[in-house]
Amino acid sequence: MRVDAGLSRLLGLSRTVVAALTEDGRVAVDGRAAGKSDRLTAGSWLEVQLPDPEPATPITGPEEVVAGLTVLHADDEIIVVDKPVGVAAHPSPGWTGPTVLGGLAALGYRVSTSGAAERQGIVHRLDVGTTGVMVVAAAEHAYTLLKRAFKERTVDKRYHAVAQGHPDPSSGTIDAPIDRHPRHDYKFAVVAGGKPSVTHYDTIEAFRAASLLDVRLETGRTHQIRVHLAALRHPCVGDLTYGADPVLAKRLGLQRQWLHARSLGFEHPGDGRWVEFASPYPADLEKALDLLRD
Repeated sequence: MRVDAGLSRLLGLSRTVVAALTEDGRVAVDGRAAGKSDRLTAGSWLEVQLPDPEPATPITGPEEVVAGLTVLHADDEIIVVDKPVGVAAHPSPGWTGPTVLGGLAALGYRVSTSGAAERQGIVHRLDVGTTGVMVVAAAEHAYTLLKRAFKERTVDKRYHAVAQGHPDPSSGTIDAPIDRHPRHDYKFAVVAGGKPSVTHYDTIEAFRAASLLDVRLETGRTHQIRVHLAALRHPCVGDLTYGADPVLAKRLGLQRQWLHARSLGFEHPGDGRWVEFASPYPADLEKALDLLRD
């Protein structure tokens, strides 16, 4: 076969790319530079220097003051924030809205340079539609220690969620593996063979149509609380992605899931002392609770 045709078949490259490689002297047969129309014969030694990879385009987001983003605590090691709704933890493909990292940068805070470029300092995340307490590493060793703490499950992560109906039992543990939804890649689901996922919950208050739950995460999978409650057939009120009743959501004025990162406790990476930070309910969730109580 001709060099261009043979290399195209061998490596899955287009003939145009192969032609460029030969022109640049990147293809040799038996130690001699080969042209694209030269022939490949059995027993010959073929050497190809592949094209250089395209430089990765960094994912960046706007550095702008984020309305509602409150810094609860900041020191040389950590920055603890109260994240508002509609804000992502860090930039990502397809997201053009505000981010926690962009908001902190606009306020003059410096974060750890550890981690991928677009999520430096991020040791855990909250969904765009989930509000509440979140910690960001400000120093390199803090990033390492906090990542380890989350991995080893020594962080106390507590959420409050309003679930439709009344879970039975009123307190319990959901131990069910989670992975991407088999048909919808924007969702997650309980899937055999998924990542181990454990959620503990207790009922704080029961209403006619829903229940306010205190939720403690043992693991930290994407959408874990939302997926586990939906699997119990008691999805978060307002969580239309996971099967919540749109009529109830509309009555309560909710445009997102009723889910709030209430508190976060961990060993401070600076001196090892136990620290805890808490966040009050934002206005939309508080209003929904008042309507449920009426």
